[in-house]
Amino acid sequence: MKHELPALPYAYNALEPYYDEQTVKLHHDAHHKAYVDGLNNAEAKLLEAREKGDFALVKHWERELAFHGSGHILHTLFWDNMAPQGGGPATGLVAEEITKYFGSFDTFKKQFSAAAVAVEGSGWTLLCYNPIFKKLEILTAEKHQNLTQWGVVPLLALDLWEHAYYLKYQNKRAAFVEAWWNLVNWQDVNRRLADCL
Repeated sequence: MKHELPALPYAYNALEPYYDEQTVKLHHDAHHKAYVDGLNNAEAKLLEAREKGDFALVKHWERELAFHGSGHILHTLFWDNMAPQGGGPATGLVAEEITKYFGSFDTFKKQFSAAAVAVEGSGWTLLCYNPIFKKLEILTAEKHQNLTQWGVVPLLALDLWEHAYYLKYQNKRAAFVEAWWNLVNWQDVNRRLADCL
């Protein structure tokens, strides 16, 4: 089964003025699509290796599978985590869990934002649920195929690769992070958290 680039859940310009149409279109149609294409290629090459019994390049194709598969998963989450009428403080179940583990929404937002601005090079900042510890965690992934805790379920993802913001925000990552808070789709985050509990 081939993976397909999912359609955006809103129009390219729906996240204006916080996330510009040109960047959303390029980010989705070119960058996200490249992950989908790379994932399909890696899976095809691994299938071919199994059919031929030739695993000489298995290390390479497994890395490609992890890189492109993680990119596809996180980008899909990223798009769904935003909404044209999003933003504001967390609501519902996730608001309760944020208060429980971070003390307040403001403290959570400050920690998440600081982590996002501090990601070295390219990467992601994620609010995750850890089912082993039974708690929320903020994690950063500088290489998105290498999350820092096994088994966590990403709930909220912020893409900090330069392609996510450079057309409008250039090198002003902190400004992009601050603008992104106006788009967070807490309904989507709540749905994902409810599936974990």
